[in-house]
Amino acid sequence: MRDMAEVGVREFGSGDLGGAARVLAERHGRHRRRHPLLRGDFEDVEVARVAVTEAWEAEGASGTVAVSGGEVVGYLLGAPKGPVWGPNVWVEAAGVAGRDAEVIRDLYGVAAERWVAEGKTAQYVLVPDDDSLVDAFFRLGFGSQHAHAIRGPFDGEVAVPAGMTVRRAERRDIGVLAELDLVLPKHQGASPVFSAGEVPTVEEAVADWEESVDDPEYATFVAEVNGRVIGSAIGCSLEKSSAHQGLARPDNAGFLGFAAVFPEDRGHGGGRVLGETVLKWCAASGYDSVVTDWRVANLLSSRTWPRLGFVPTFQRLHRLIGY
Repeated sequence: MRDMAEVGVREFGSGDLGGAARVLAERHGRHRRRHPLLRGDFEDVEVARVAVTEAWEAEGASGTVAVSGGEVVGYLLGAPKGPVWGPNVWVEAAGVAGRDAEVIRDLYGVAAERWVAEGKTAQYVLVPDDDSLVDAFFRLGFGSQHAHAIRGPFDGEVAVPAGMTVRRAERRDIGVLAELDLVLPKHQGASPVFSAGEVPTVEEAVADWEESVDDPEYATFVAEVNGRVIGSAIGCSLEKSSAHQGLARPDNAGFLGFAAVFPEDRGHGGGRVLGETVLKWCAASGYDSVVTDWRVANLLSSRTWPRLGFVPTFQRLHRLIGY
C-alpha cells in the first residue's frame, strides 16, 4: 500500500510536462491492452507530451502534479469550456493519469480547491474505462454521465424487418429529417437524462438540412414503414466529431454520429436497423473501427449500442459542487 507521506502534491508547471507525458504514455499502454483499436502512437512519450502540452496550454487551464522521490507519479489538468456546461472545468482524455488511484484523489483534492474558488462548480472528467481510476473519481463524488465506445468493422448483413425499408436520404426527406433532429434532444431533455442541451426549431433544422443534405462526407439513411419515414441515422468519419479528440480518436475510424426514431415508432427494430446500416457503410468505406457515444442515463441508446457490439472505452464523469 502506498505511503502517503512519500508523495507531494503541488500546482502543475511547465517543467512537469516531461514527467506527465511518461505517466500518460504508461496509462495509454494499459488502456490499449484492453482496446487495441485505439491509437498506438500515444504510447510514445514524445507523442504523449504533445497531448499533455495541449491540455496545459488550453485557455484557463490549471491543475496539479504528484511527485515522489523527484519523479512525477501523477497529474491532473482542467480547463473551462463554453457556458452550455454551466460554471465548468473539464479534464479531457489527456488531462489525468497516475500510477496509483489514491494519487488521483490527492491531485483532485488540491486542484478542486482552486477550481471551486474560481466558481467552477460543474466539473467534468473524461477517463479510460479503468476500474481503479473510475472508482477513484466515484469516491470523490463524481458519477458517470456519458460513454464513448468502439467496435471493429461490421461483417454481417443488416436484418431488416418485414415491411421496413432502409435507403439513403434525399432532398425530399428534408422536412422529416428536420423533425427527427428534434427527437433526440427532446428525449435527452426528459427523464431520466435531463440534459440541458438546446432543442433547435424545425425551421432551423430545415435550413441546416437544405445546406447539408447533399454533403458527400456524411451518409444519411432513413428507415421507412409503409412509405413513411420513421427514423434516420448518420455516419461519417470520426474526424468530423469535435467530441472525440487525441487519445479518444482512433485512426481511420468511422462514426455513428446520430440516430433517432419517432417515439410512436419505437420497439420495432428501427434503431437497430439504422445502426447496422451505418456500421455496414463504415465497413464498405474502409474504416478500421467505428466509434459512437451516448448519455448513460439514456435508456434507449445505452441498451441498443452495446447490443450492436460497441464496447465502452472512455467515461465522462460529472460532479456538481454545492448540492
